[in-house]
Amino acid sequence: MPATEAFDAVKAGLDLVSLPRMNRRAAVDTVVFDFGGVLIDWDPRYVYRTMFSTSDEMERFLDSVCTPDWNLQMDAGRPFAEGIAELSERHPEYEAEIAAFWHRWPEMLGDAIPGMFALVESLREEGYRTFGLTNWSAETFPYALERFPQLRWCFDGVVVSGLEGVAKPDPAVFRILMDRYHVVPEQSLYIDDNPANVATAGALGFHPHVFVDGDRLRTALGDLMAR
Repeated sequence: MPATEAFDAVKAGLDLVSLPRMNRRAAVDTVVFDFGGVLIDWDPRYVYRTMFSTSDEMERFLDSVCTPDWNLQMDAGRPFAEGIAELSERHPEYEAEIAAFWHRWPEMLGDAIPGMFALVESLREEGYRTFGLTNWSAETFPYALERFPQLRWCFDGVVVSGLEGVAKPDPAVFRILMDRYHVVPEQSLYIDDNPANVATAGALGFHPHVFVDGDRLRTALGDLMAR
């Protein structure tokens, strides 16, 4: 999918999951994975369901206080202590709930997405290079490494946004991956559950795939995946 079409698809709300079948003889030799929502289940609701009496209250809090945009600041390198202090000043009525985003963060980690680490390993056995490009705070990524030690050996390299000071969908973090590990976008498949991140990848020349589940990804991989 050309870069301009990828951007247009996101704006129009179209499905980017469908990907042309790729032949093993094609130039594609690299697969890049997002982590949260693709390999690992992460959801703050695992914590906040225990702190709010109703789902509506919880969703209002996550939509207006500890929002995805706020969390993205930590993914881009902002210290949690700073982010929590600033947000607590703005919303003192939620001081305990905001603090929980840090001191109960490990409870937000779920299990590995079924079959996904096995898929990574099968690609490596077939000779494909595999990389991680993840939006993740430098302060919390060690919890992921402890819980999922596969992250240490399943990849030829990993770029963590919190360590770099820049997060997806900013093209700069993709370019860090490309430059550091000599990743050629036209020879690489990029997999992410966030359409905005996928649009940036497509604009840079990657083969883009919006992750929904392992079965749909395997279908999209086609002959790229080991048979």
